[in-house]
Amino acid sequence: MKIVIAGGSGQVGNGLSRAFAAAGHEIVILSRAKSSGAVRTVPWDGRTLGAWASEIDGSDAVINLAGRSVNCRYNAENRRQIVESRTESTRVVGEAIARSFRPPKVWLQAGTATLYADRRDGPNDEATGIIRDRETEFPEPWTFSVGVARAWERACDEARTPRTRRVILRTSLVMNPEPGSVFDVLLGLVRRGLGGAQGDGGQFVSWIHYEDFARAAEFLIRRDDISGPVNLASPNPVPNREFMAELRRAWGAPFGLPAPAPLLAIGALFLRTETELILKSRRVVPGRLLEAGFEFKFPEWPGAARNLCEDWRRIRLGRG
Repeated sequence: MKIVIAGGSGQVGNGLSRAFAAAGHEIVILSRAKSSGAVRTVPWDGRTLGAWASEIDGSDAVINLAGRSVNCRYNAENRRQIVESRTESTRVVGEAIARSFRPPKVWLQAGTATLYADRRDGPNDEATGIIRDRETEFPEPWTFSVGVARAWERACDEARTPRTRRVILRTSLVMNPEPGSVFDVLLGLVRRGLGGAQGDGGQFVSWIHYEDFARAAEFLIRRDDISGPVNLASPNPVPNREFMAELRRAWGAPFGLPAPAPLLAIGALFLRTETELILKSRRVVPGRLLEAGFEFKFPEWPGAARNLCEDWRRIRLGRG
């Protein structure tokens, strides 16, 4: 298959393109960044139609992962960039598909599991998950994030692509060993003796191993009976205190100092990020994937954590 990955030069896109290339697919990356040489890269600005659109015409699948990182302070300029980078890239991918003589059979559009409400009482799946426009009992940035998620999905819904099946990937935290990834940051805390529970430790962490993310993406490309929102998360989210304990165990760290919410707020201010990324309870499960028969390679966090630690050591320390 020829698969075009828009915004594919980031951590998630790199892992996805490697997995698809290893499976024998032709991969084209649309990116503002220069090509690394490993995969053919075509420049785009994520906003306007250009020569890159010819890559979509005649392709088998398009995956749009474009969007500015949310690992930042939510000031006015960053908010504008977060929203526009998602909605504009989605809009222009839709335009390119609509103008194609041979449009792709499927469009996988990135979304986020942050759309679902903060919950500890039960899981959020696609059919029964709770979505609120406002998280009134939580800080205002949490409401902003839900608004971004809704606008992102709305931009995809508004596209006129009748010959192309659309799937929205409501993605949880993708765990991979790449530098700067969520896993890399959390493991860094563990390695420094700071990998204890964060906040009260009761908030759920929804996650997916990077190999399962790639496998699920290919599964959804091939399953022409699935469209609409699909949760990309392991079937077993765990409370933060358990998540961090298993990560310490996988690394071999004897202890980890906890980080209460007030301390996290101070740390987030200095690191220029938001505590929502850590404190929101993302209890999300992949109802539609499981119903369709998808089998996770890493369904449980302890096994995933061990594998990720091994990968991290191999990449960074040349072991294994």
